[in-house]
Amino acid sequence: MTRTHSILKKLNNVETVVCEILLASFVVLLFAQIIARQVFNHSLAWSEELSTYMFVWFAYLGAVVATKMSAHNRVTFQFKYFPAWVGKYSLVLSDLIWVAFNVYFVYLSYQFIFVFMNAFWKSQTLGVPMKYLYMILPIAFSLMTIRILINLYATLFLGVQQVDPETAVLEKLKQQSAQQA
Repeated sequence: MTRTHSILKKLNNVETVVCEILLASFVVLLFAQIIARQVFNHSLAWSEELSTYMFVWFAYLGAVVATKMSAHNRVTFQFKYFPAWVGKYSLVLSDLIWVAFNVYFVYLSYQFIFVFMNAFWKSQTLGVPMKYLYMILPIAFSLMTIRILINLYATLFLGVQQVDPETAVLEKLKQQSAQQA
């Protein structure tokens, strides 16, 4: 049981680790490009394109991480004026709409990549087929959908209240300042 739990815990953080690796890699790559231009008066033509694609993948996987943490921007202040169950089920409804959008977008991006995209389209300097670079679209939106459904399950069946990390920190600071006063 603990081995399975350990594997699931590692899988739970795959997006975060990949984001960290992508961020570090494209920052180092851009720094190397700056040094190459300024110090050696030479440009690494491929580095700008690669760092751009790495940034795009980082941004989409970052959205998956934000979804996992329930840290996406939402307008929820109005729920304070309603009974708690109204706010809870309004968030559930909005998440289900989000899931429907994601499923539709996965379908559209799959169609774009495998049906409409020319198989011979390649990136300009790297020469990588563009379909591999665009694969982040169905991957990220599928992962977001999975994360939304996991959060919905935790909210509805486990009674876990999903709170984004910034809100949790702000609440903790408010409690500390109230105790000090």
